[in-house]
Amino acid sequence: MTISSSLPKLNDLSFLPYLDDTGKISSELEGKIGIYAIFDQNKNLRYIGYSRNLFLSLKQHLIRQSDNCSWLKLYSFDRPNRTILEEIKQNWLAENQHIPEGNGEKENLWTQPIDAKLTMTMGEKEEYQELDEISKVKFLKKIARKLEEDIKEKLTLKGVTMEIRFNPKLKEEGLLDLK
Repeated sequence: MTISSSLPKLNDLSFLPYLDDTGKISSELEGKIGIYAIFDQNKNLRYIGYSRNLFLSLKQHLIRQSDNCSWLKLYSFDRPNRTILEEIKQNWLAENQHIPEGNGEKENLWTQPIDAKLTMTMGEKEEYQELDEISKVKFLKKIARKLEEDIKEKLTLKGVTMEIRFNPKLKEEGLLDLK
């Protein structure tokens, strides 16, 4: 597909605060389809993605990478197709002249559930290895809940006031993702 002059350029879009004055992601983005770029506090590009529900995707990124979610640029569509969204994403990456870490070696931190098992201490890892299967599930839920509280505290300090609910089933696997 050829680069179309009608496609939005990243540098032409205005910076928007990630959270509004009430500590929430704009509810106007609920159910909106579009492409977005996420920037840190210093307006350094951290991630480019597209979504069928901008609100939910931005909320997921906020819980996964809260320190890197201060500003955003976005462009929404009524009826885009994946080909156009991917073309815009590639154009924005080229326009930026380097791949942000969220689209490179650390993409999993932006796109995959948070693995609470990675926060386990050596002692917790040793304890976990000696448990039976049922006890392992309970142990992973405990580790996930501890990380969940840490994340919620961090978000509160950032000024987030939205309700954050994690999928309880994933906690049994030691993973955190929004419900």
